[in-house]
Amino acid sequence: MPGKAICALAAAAMASGLVASACSSSPGSGTATTSATSRPSQAGSAAQLPSLIPTPANTERTDGPDTLVDNGTHLHFLVNGAPTEVMDAYKTALEGYGWSVTAESSGGGGGGGGATYTGTNGDAYGVFTGGGFGSSTDIDACAWRSKPAAPSCGNRGRR
Repeated sequence: MPGKAICALAAAAMASGLVASACSSSPGSGTATTSATSRPSQAGSAAQLPSLIPTPANTERTDGPDTLVDNGTHLHFLVNGAPTEVMDAYKTALEGYGWSVTAESSGGGGGGGGATYTGTNGDAYGVFTGGGFGSSTDIDACAWRSKPAAPSCGNRGRR
């Protein structure tokens, strides 16, 4: 009976995203796996979409969330850091939140730069655009429960 209680406790912890653990009543009958998850892999409702969007390191200001057409959400981040490095780090952060990311465009030079990424996280679809000059980078992050017909992110996407 205690083994079942431990498995039930582990299942509850796994459901909350804190730990995943394999349970077995006999030793050596399988391999135990442990992993940590920082965010859910997809949004069940439009209200949950902001939880799929990571806040970049060194963020000075966050604006939003704002509602987008097609039940999307938009967040804007003002980040202290060089655009190329900030956007590279943000791509890594998105992947850490479960996004499969594609770089649609990126570039830099002369102290400026930027990138646009698109991605999926379960059924959710996102567009992440950022850029700037010197040590200041603006990032517009938008997510929808599914890919809209015409995804638009940033100030132009708010309607």
